[in-house]
Amino acid sequence: MRPKISLSVFILCVSLVLLVFACDKAPVIEGVYTSVPDKQYNFDGNSVEVVEFLSFYCGTCYGFERSIPVIRGNFPKKIKWKIVPIYWGEGSSKPGEAYFLAEEAGKGVQMKEAIFHAHFVERKDIGNIEILEAIAAKVGLGPEFSRRLRAGDKAAEAQKAIDMARSYHVEETPSVIIAGNIATNPHAFDHDTEAFADNIITILKSILK
Repeated sequence: MRPKISLSVFILCVSLVLLVFACDKAPVIEGVYTSVPDKQYNFDGNSVEVVEFLSFYCGTCYGFERSIPVIRGNFPKKIKWKIVPIYWGEGSSKPGEAYFLAEEAGKGVQMKEAIFHAHFVERKDIGNIEILEAIAAKVGLGPEFSRRLRAGDKAAEAQKAIDMARSYHVEETPSVIIAGNIATNPHAFDHDTEAFADNIITILKSILK
């Protein structure tokens, strides 16, 4: 004789199953984006992770910089913004390695701005270690930074960044991954960084509403 299950217990079990299923599904999201195959949507109900793949050699990435505070300002304490520097073609991994070292020392934001400025404003060779050392000195990083940069301490992390970009099918920079599997880039907006930023805000509003 099979044991009887009360109706209330049955309803509770079904509700829990539906809740778990619903948590794995993305909400209806507005904006221009693609869903990354084999990557899961991830939102804990409180904050959203935004991963930005950028190249320090990329003019659109440099132009997009001024839009990031605007995006973050729309969602105070609701966004975790992560920078993943990569490079294309004949570019050097050294600017990315320099960024990772600076980030570890709590100077990531300053280093990112300084590397972009050196390349696009001062027209310096940011693949040159001596130039990166001079940039680092300006943001308060000393001999230990130089030693580690020359030793290639972050070379593996720079390679890991490229592997990560490939896993997300990143084909241009900047590319932004929101909540684990929502991908967008400025290609659909003719590389208009303001329109691209507006699109990111639209997507985030859909998630955080």
